[in-house]
Amino acid sequence: MTRLLHVDSSILGDQSLSRRLTAELVEKLRGDIPDLEVVYRDVAAVAPPILSSALFFARAGGAEPEDAALRADLSAARALLEEFLAADIVVIGAPMYNFSIPTQLRGWIDHLVVPGKTFAYTQAGLQGLVSGKRLIVVSTRGSLYAADAARSAEDHQEAYLRTTFGNLGVTDFAFIRAEGVGLGEAQKNEALASARRDIAALAAA
Repeated sequence: MTRLLHVDSSILGDQSLSRRLTAELVEKLRGDIPDLEVVYRDVAAVAPPILSSALFFARAGGAEPEDAALRADLSAARALLEEFLAADIVVIGAPMYNFSIPTQLRGWIDHLVVPGKTFAYTQAGLQGLVSGKRLIVVSTRGSLYAADAARSAEDHQEAYLRTTFGNLGVTDFAFIRAEGVGLGEAQKNEALASARRDIAALAAA
C-alpha cells in the first residue's frame, strides 16, 4: 500500500486555485497508483496548534502535561507528525502569501521539525532523518517569479520549502507552479493550463 498525505493551506475555500490543482493532482495519482491510500489534512480549516514555549518543552519532555489544553495541543501535534512520517507521498497546496507561505502551513511545518524524529544534530552537522518520501508542492503565485530573474529573489516560498524539507532528509521534490494568476484572466488561464500539463506529465513513481 502507498500512503499519500494531501495538505491544503489556502484560506480561500472554493475560490482557491491551489486547492483545485491539488485535488486534480491527487485524483491523477489515484489513477496511477491502484493501492493508494489518501489522508487529507486542511490546515486552514483546522489550524495546527501554535508552537508555544509550553508546547515546545512538553514535546521535548517525557511526561504528559497536567494542563488539559496543553495535553490536547500535544496530542494534535503528535498526530500531525505521525501523519507525515507515515506518508510515502506528500502533496502540499502552497499558495504564495506575502512572498512566502500561509501562516497555517508554517504552523503545520513547525510540528514536523522535531529533533530526534525528523532531524538530528551530529558532529558533522545537521542530519535529516526522513528518507524515501516524495514531496510534491502545488504552488500558486499572483505574479511571475520562476521565469523572472529580477523577481526570483523575492520568492521566499519555494526556497523555504526546499530548505526545510531538504534539511529533514527529503530529496525527491517536484514543484507544480501556476504563476501570474493575479495578472489578468488570460494569464491566469495560461497558468492553470501550464500547471495541468505538468500534472499530466508527472510520473507516478
